[in-house]
Amino acid sequence: MSNNDVMKKLRVALKLNDTDIVNILALVDFRITKTELGAIFRNEDHPNFKPCGDQILRNFLNGLIIHKRGPREKKEPEDPAK
Repeated sequence: MSNNDVMKKLRVALKLNDTDIVNILALVDFRITKTELGAIFRNEDHPNFKPCGDQILRNFLNGLIIHKRGPREKKEPEDPAK
C-alpha cells in the first residue's frame, strides 16, 4: 500500500476535505497548497499525479494527533533536589 493510498483512506475514514488536510498540516508548520494536495489524490495514470512522500504523510499524521488530541502539554522540569 502506497502513501497515497494511506492518505486517501484516512481522508475518507475521517471525512476530511482538502481545507481540513491543509489546516492539519499547518498545525505542524508544514505548508502545502490545495493544488499540490489534489495531485496526491489523483489516480496514478493521471498526468498530474504526484506520489505522496514520507515527509507529507509523517507531518499529516503528527498534525492529526494535534488536531484530535490538542497540543502536548509541557511538563515542568523536575527539581533534582527533591
